[in-house]
Amino acid sequence: MSLIQQLKKGSMPLLILSILQEEPMYGYQIMQELKDRSQGFFIVTAASLYPALHKLESDHLVISHWEDGDGNRRRKYYTITERGEAKLGDHVSEWQMFVQNLFAFIPPSLREPEGGLA
Repeated sequence: MSLIQQLKKGSMPLLILSILQEEPMYGYQIMQELKDRSQGFFIVTAASLYPALHKLESDHLVISHWEDGDGNRRRKYYTITERGEAKLGDHVSEWQMFVQNLFAFIPPSLREPEGGLA
């Protein structure tokens, strides 16, 4: 697994909780939001999304419920819990600290000007 793949996998809880903070969503909707908001950078498959959702649910960070959808289709919606909201704040703080300390090691000459890495 490449470094970027590992970082994407490690950021999955933060991404999911951030999206669910706005409104309850079903799995495919979460995948589309990740893809759309990141302009295709975070393309997530069901094989990676659903284990992450199940882990968040078992940790009581999200809850789920079924709703009727179009036609005979039922959709499982996920909602962030209060515990999930608190954990989201922790994740954001941890990622901010990580990125800040990581960039302390990158020489200024390698940073992109105007809205890039710096």
